[in-house]
Amino acid sequence: CGAAVWAAQTAAELRATGEAPDLHEPPGGLGELTPQQLRIARCVAEGATNREVARRLSVSPRTVDHHLRNVFARLGVRSRTELARLVDRAERAVAPS
Repeated sequence: CGAAVWAAQTAAELRATGEAPDLHEPPGGLGELTPQQLRIARCVAEGATNREVARRLSVSPRTVDHHLRNVFARLGVRSRTELARLVDRAERAVAPS
């Protein structure tokens, strides 16, 4: 599991409840994604296809496609490869040395 992705998801869930998270935002804007977008971004970064992501998360491939388009727009990436690099960088930024 990617620590940055889960930290960002936790922060997003805290914000949704009105609480202010005490976590610094992960690099690359991952903190701006919804929890579901974070899950999808993580799966895609691991190399999963939209169908594989849909099966893992029990949603339709069209739902994955919709979320993925929003992820690309929010993060300013244009490919799955760019997304994977961004997620990898975010995870490395919070990984223990």
